[in-house]
Amino acid sequence: MSEFSEIAISVLGSTGSIGRQTLDVCRNLGIRPVALTAHSNLQLLEKQAREFLPQLVVVAEESLASSLKVALADTPVQVKAGPQALEEAATLPQAQSVVGAIVGMAGLAPVLAAAKAGKTIALANKEPLVSAGALVTQMAREHGARIIPVDSEHSAIFQCLHGGERRDVAKILLTASGGPFFGKSREELKAVTAADALRHPNWSMGAKVTVDSATLMNKGLEFIEAMWLFDLAPDQIEVVIQRQSIVHSGVFFADGSLIAQMGVPDMRTAIQYALTYPRRYPVRGVPPLNLAQIGALTFATPDRSTFTCLAACEAAARKGGLYPAAVNGANEGAVALFLEGKITFLEIGELVQGALEELNLPREITLASVLEADAAGREYARQFYRNRGSK
Repeated sequence: MSEFSEIAISVLGSTGSIGRQTLDVCRNLGIRPVALTAHSNLQLLEKQAREFLPQLVVVAEESLASSLKVALADTPVQVKAGPQALEEAATLPQAQSVVGAIVGMAGLAPVLAAAKAGKTIALANKEPLVSAGALVTQMAREHGARIIPVDSEHSAIFQCLHGGERRDVAKILLTASGGPFFGKSREELKAVTAADALRHPNWSMGAKVTVDSATLMNKGLEFIEAMWLFDLAPDQIEVVIQRQSIVHSGVFFADGSLIAQMGVPDMRTAIQYALTYPRRYPVRGVPPLNLAQIGALTFATPDRSTFTCLAACEAAARKGGLYPAAVNGANEGAVALFLEGKITFLEIGELVQGALEELNLPREITLASVLEADAAGREYARQFYRNRGSK
């Protein structure tokens, strides 16, 4: 019997890239998933449910749940659908930890529910902290929940903070790979396609996150997320391109020292650390770092004039309020349009910047106002496409 066999977790978004890698970690360590959720990938969800036999699986719609109930009728697995069932999966009493791996704003409500239930949240989904960081962190404080980041960069910072006193932190170093278009000019980016944007040089991720990496929106979202995770001001975060994705991020201390975390680019390392914290164990299938084989590490300043999403997110972070939610929503809408071939790559950044500059948003931050700001950002992107089509 594995020493982890008594650990039970809920995996929100189990059929996505992070979810699949989380289950790989569970498989290797003997961790028991008691709840699995997916939007609509019934075939993979059924396969996962048969392997792990969780107490509960959740899908987005009742029609999908009906099909899955029939498919899993010979198992003890309970099948439910909808937002309320998703929150139930996030709050199961048996689960000590909840892995938040749902892409998009659909992950906000279950993360808030997990925080209210006092869970340890292994957070991969950026949107809860980007759009509603004040709400999520307040809920976690009030109910004793712990948030452990799963993003490789935030995991690195989380680890490096153990290298000194929190009061001695000067700033953090947030690294970015630069994506597939590093070094290209705006002229060169005018004609790039979705297929071009999905060819990441280092990481294997879902389509939306991969496009966000290509625009540097991913780093902008992580900038905002880091502020909430580590209680930092915008000026305490330095973004740098680390092309090889070996230095995952670091922390500068008051004496000028930089403590950085390094490793091969494989998300399973950060996922496993979040689930076994504070202990470390071998990660099956992930080789140790061989610096001599790598040979050289390079660093560069991001080109914010070309990759305008990063600058827009930094500005939204400084503006505060509901603007991070709005730029996130505009980006989600824009990326969907780009993947459908309806707008160009460069227009993603234009829409994110436009939402920041043109939307008038209320000051009060509530769950309802966050969702409204997100919707306003998405509508801004859709209206852009509709207006262009009518010309």
